[in-house]
Amino acid sequence: MKFRKFGKALLMSAVSVGLLLGVTSCVQSYTVGFLFVTGTSTAGNGQGIISAFKIDHNTGNLKPVNGMPVGSGGSNPGRAVLAVGSRFVYVLNRGTDPATNGPCTAATTDCNGANISEFAVGGSGVLAFQAQFFSQGMNPFRILVDGQNNYLYVLDAVAPSGEGCSAALGPTVTTCGDITAFKIDQSTGRLSLLVNAQVTSATGNPLPYFPVPVDPIDMVLTASYIYTLSGTPATGDAVFPYAFNSSSGQLTITQNSSQPINAAQGTAIASASGNIYVLDNEPITIPAGDSRNFPPGTYLSQILPFTPGTGGALQAQTGGAVPDDPNQSSPVVLIAESKGKWVYVANQGPNTMGTVAQSGIVGYVVDPSTHQLTPMAGSPFSMGSGPQCLLEDTSNQFFYTANFNDSTVTGRTLDANSGVLNGLKGKTGAQSFKLDGPAAWCFVSGRTS
Repeated sequence: MKFRKFGKALLMSAVSVGLLLGVTSCVQSYTVGFLFVTGTSTAGNGQGIISAFKIDHNTGNLKPVNGMPVGSGGSNPGRAVLAVGSRFVYVLNRGTDPATNGPCTAATTDCNGANISEFAVGGSGVLAFQAQFFSQGMNPFRILVDGQNNYLYVLDAVAPSGEGCSAALGPTVTTCGDITAFKIDQSTGRLSLLVNAQVTSATGNPLPYFPVPVDPIDMVLTASYIYTLSGTPATGDAVFPYAFNSSSGQLTITQNSSQPINAAQGTAIASASGNIYVLDNEPITIPAGDSRNFPPGTYLSQILPFTPGTGGALQAQTGGAVPDDPNQSSPVVLIAESKGKWVYVANQGPNTMGTVAQSGIVGYVVDPSTHQLTPMAGSPFSMGSGPQCLLEDTSNQFFYTANFNDSTVTGRTLDANSGVLNGLKGKTGAQSFKLDGPAAWCFVSGRTS
C-alpha cells in the first residue's frame, strides 16, 4: 500500500512530534528511582540483607537490581537512611540478644554486634560496603539524618551511665536513653562523633551523647527540634524536645521535663506538614454526631495531633484525637504526601506470619486552615501483610510498603486529585513484589543517572 505525499508528510510530522516528546520526556526525567528494603533472609543464617528494586516511573512496577541483595553488615537490621544526595546509605543493625541469641527487642539492655554500616550507592543501585560505626549507648533502634544531610542521629534504648542521665535530666534521674550524634563527611560519608557541648561529666569532659528520658520509643527531627517519645503502658507516654542547631548539629534542652500526653501505648512519633503526630495503639470511642464525619463506634487505635509551640512544647490541636480505621491496629508509620494535602498511616496489625487482618493503609484529608484530619473516601487500602514502612517515591506518583508477614513489597498509584491509592497501571489492587525474607524497613532514592 502506497502513501500519498500528504499522508507521508503527516506521518513524518507525527514521528517528529513523537521523537520530540520522547526527547523532552528524557530531558525532564533525569532521575532514576531505587527502592531499598532491609530485612532478614529465609536462609536463616542470622545475618541481615538489603534488597533493591528499580522503579519504573511510568507504571510503578519494580524490577530487582542485579547484584542485590547484599549483606547488611550485621544481624537484625532495622531502620536505614540515605544521605549526601543519595550517595550513601546507613543501616542500623540492632544485633542479637545475648540471652536468647535472637533479635534484640525494646527490653534488651545490651545487644551483641549492634552497629551502623555505611554503604556507597552505585549508579545502578548496587550498594558497596564502606565502614562500620558504633553508637555510644546500648540497643540502638532508631536512626535519622537532618534535612541538609550533615548530621546523623541514633536513638539508644539505654544510656552508657546514670551519671550522664543525672547531669542532663536532673539529679533524681539515674537511668535514661540517649541520642548519639555524628557529623557526616560529605566526601566519604564517614561518621565522626559529635560530643555534647552543653553537658559535661564529673571529670569535666563533654558527654559523648545526649540523654533522653527512660524507655524511649521513637524520635523525629523537624527543622527546629528533635522530639523523643518515651514511656510504658504502666507510666504513660511523654514527649521530650531538644532544640536542633542546623549549623553545629548540637542538641540543647529547652524544657525542664517531659511533656505528658494522653497516650499509654504510643508506637511512633512523626512530623508532617508542620505538625507533630503521635500514634497510639489504644482504643478510642467516637460518639454519634462527630463533627469530623467519623462514624460512631470504638476504634482500636488513634492519632494524637499536635502543633509545636514555644521551646518545642506541643499544643493539642482542636478536635483532639483522631481515630484509626475500626478494622486496623498497631499504627507504626505516618507520612504526608509531597504536597501536604493528605496524610497516610500504615497499620501493622498482628505481627504474625500469614496474618492479614488489621493490616493496611488509612488515608486522611488535611484541612489547610485547621490542620484537622478527616476520613478519606475509599480508605483503608490493603498493602500486604504486616507493613513495616510506608513511602512515596521520588516522582510523587506511587506509594510502597515493605511487609514482614508475607515478605513482600507492595505498591499503589497515588490519585493526584483525590489522594486515593489505586492499583499500579493495569492493576485493580496493590501489586506485590517478592522479597527473600521478612522486611524491616524501606527507603527510596532518586539518583541522577
